[in-house]
Amino acid sequence: MNKEDSILVTGGAGFIGSNFVLTWIMEIGSPVINLDNLTYAGNRNNLQSLDRDSRHIFVHGDIADQALVSDLLREHKPKAIVHFAAESHVDRSIVAPDAFIRTNVFGTFSLLQSARAYHAELSADEQKRFRFLHVSTDEVYGSLGPDDPAFSETTPYAPNSPYAASKASSDHLVRAYFHTYGLPVLTTNCSNNYGPYHFPEKLIPLMILNGLEGEQLPVYGDGKNVRDWLYVEDHCSAIRAVLDSGRPGETYNVGGSSERQNIDVVTTICDLLDELAPSDAIGSRRKLITYVTDRPGHDRRYSIDARKIRQELGWEPAERFESGIRKTVEWYLANQNWVENVRSGAYHQWIEANYAERVAR
Repeated sequence: MNKEDSILVTGGAGFIGSNFVLTWIMEIGSPVINLDNLTYAGNRNNLQSLDRDSRHIFVHGDIADQALVSDLLREHKPKAIVHFAAESHVDRSIVAPDAFIRTNVFGTFSLLQSARAYHAELSADEQKRFRFLHVSTDEVYGSLGPDDPAFSETTPYAPNSPYAASKASSDHLVRAYFHTYGLPVLTTNCSNNYGPYHFPEKLIPLMILNGLEGEQLPVYGDGKNVRDWLYVEDHCSAIRAVLDSGRPGETYNVGGSSERQNIDVVTTICDLLDELAPSDAIGSRRKLITYVTDRPGHDRRYSIDARKIRQELGWEPAERFESGIRKTVEWYLANQNWVENVRSGAYHQWIEANYAERVAR
């Protein structure tokens, strides 16, 4: 185990971050210092398989705590920072945007300051190999019409929610630290992720769990909003490729090449549940679909043009939506203890607050 190959991961107990940590340990094997503030979506149970693994060093803390981050960087001397830590739920950003500005904007700024100071202390060889990889979202680009070309790395930013605006702000800060200070940064903008350990406020896990229990499946608006779905382990492999071979200062869009209307995602889940967990009492899960009032500023369509990462780095997603969604449903069926642990009172309060006032149509 070579300490010189260690990395610092922020938000590594969240959905994408924990999948990245797990696959990094499995695929790469070098140490991970995992810094997570364990807010509602951070879950140590995601990383239970690493409890006795000396390569995983978990630290409970805030990315905005510059003293803590600086101490971790000086102690472990990681070759890279992979920055996942973020508030990420659009509906929560509409109800309470403050946390999104605090974590996504100020937190990223604070982390960049710590990384800049650390980078300046490294030797010339260490500076050449160091990377700061910022994980962002396609939502910074705004909304597409049905016939518009997919988002590319040069698409102008047009965020339409407080969440998207906060991530756009963090993207701009990361870019500025490259051009102003020479910090060797990389940015990835990904499409909608799904897969194991997904907190059940998001569309896919919410539909799986409600469908299992015979509860209503709330679909916003007319259900025809389109997303490009990316299996989380494919996203993790893309980040590893960018970290390994991406050009400093560059942005790489990461997509699953799997555009689907929300209603089609929901009906696919219904059919899989009927196949894998049939219930005479519930019957066809499609009957549970309920259209509810749309959320404000709901982007109509996202689509990712991933030609750059494919042509420069040779990355392609391994999963299509059909294979990835089946794996996801099977994972939730096989991990009901995890589900029960995360569905706390706070989770139920949020679901009630977000959906209770949406009128069924």
